[in-house]
Amino acid sequence: MYSLIPETMKKIISLSLLLFSIVAFYSCVNIMGKWDDNIHLSIKSAEFNAAGDSVIIKTEGTTWWLTGISVDATNYYDFREMDLLADKYSFQRADIFVERRDKNTLFIRADANPLELKRTITIWFEAGDYFDSVTITQKMK
Repeated sequence: MYSLIPETMKKIISLSLLLFSIVAFYSCVNIMGKWDDNIHLSIKSAEFNAAGDSVIIKTEGTTWWLTGISVDATNYYDFREMDLLADKYSFQRADIFVERRDKNTLFIRADANPLELKRTITIWFEAGDYFDSVTITQKMK
């Protein structure tokens, strides 16, 4: 049977479609959170005693902001009352106090842990398309 499209043309069309598909796929891939570390946290974890404790975290980067704070199963993402790009602000919820003291310093304090379980506090940071966190484990009562 006679083909309307010569065999060479079929190969060219097939290769063109394959190349187009590959280019389209890679141009649509959005790799979130793949920037290099531009915050440079001084620590990424800490352990607090049960009676209450605090930690100061230093950063090399200055253009970071908080995106969330979690205390065990409770998450805090609503920071409408403060300017997260400001050099100074503070956040108080339940037994946790977080204060950005300047462009490079974050202070975190936890009151006594009243639970018979260890408490986990996570502070989430963002700077552009780089994401990082600090995890604090507080001993049980």
